[in-house]
Amino acid sequence: MRLLALLAFVLLPASVHAACEGVDLRSQMPSETKAGLQHALAGIPYPEGNHWVARKGNTVLHLIGTQHTSDPRMDAVVDRLTPTLSQADAFYFEVTQDEMTAFERALAQDLSPVMITSGPTLIDLMSEEDWTSLSTTLAERGIPSWMAAKMRPWFLSMMLGIPPCLRQNPDANRGMDARLTELAEAQGIPQFSLEKVEDLMAMFNSHPIEEQVQSLVRLSGALQSSEDQLTTMANAYMEEKHAQILQLARLQGLEESGLTPEEFDVEWDGFEQQLLVQRNANWMQHILDIKDQTAVIAVGAGHLSDDYGLLAQLHGAGYTLTRAPF
Repeated sequence: MRLLALLAFVLLPASVHAACEGVDLRSQMPSETKAGLQHALAGIPYPEGNHWVARKGNTVLHLIGTQHTSDPRMDAVVDRLTPTLSQADAFYFEVTQDEMTAFERALAQDLSPVMITSGPTLIDLMSEEDWTSLSTTLAERGIPSWMAAKMRPWFLSMMLGIPPCLRQNPDANRGMDARLTELAEAQGIPQFSLEKVEDLMAMFNSHPIEEQVQSLVRLSGALQSSEDQLTTMANAYMEEKHAQILQLARLQGLEESGLTPEEFDVEWDGFEQQLLVQRNANWMQHILDIKDQTAVIAVGAGHLSDDYGLLAQLHGAGYTLTRAPF
């Protein structure tokens, strides 16, 4: 998500790695993995499309699935979308840039939302073997062990998902959300947040830290993202295959976690419930309050598909959905 990527660039030291130059893993997938991916995608509502229009009466919603990391191909997409989206009365983001900037300033005074500021650190909460393995991995990502030991487990989990090469790119966090923010600002269109940063932090910190540590240890292998995975995700995004991104991440995560399918499903379902299902439900309360205007809803593309996705929920609420050019 955009907020976590931004925090990584704000809080973590610079990396010495080169720019990302991965390969698309889909071209190398064995036939059984391709079959598993197709099976996982079967029956998922609205698995593709980064631009959908939802209409109900005089209300028109342009849902734009975003990717939070930058890709030069996005410039052409924004150029194509500008004539249409410039007519909107309002833009809605997960969290607006202004609110994220305010949160950054607050973090300078109080790091407790993302860092352990009192009590046991991760060194105390993990076995020596687990900490040695994790700290070695983090050192490769430019995160010193003294800093990692004080990160909240959920935040450290997210950091593992950011390939080291992104730290070298000063524009890495200028993804589709940022570009659409620039568009709204240039057109003087009001911007609103679908959630508050404080509520999001409270949700992440709602589980006891001991449980967070257990999940971090079990999934440390699956959480680590490579240049190849980043390239695969970016290509799938540009192909508008957002459900494929999630299902491929699930298949790869199972393979790399070392867990049994049953053990992994428990962890994945918890991730899905917290980051997707619960947040989508919260966002829908705000989206359904939008009446008699044209609005842009720009959120991570992973929030669009499946039964809990925004598209299926809008269809259930009586909106007519039409896929639009992206």
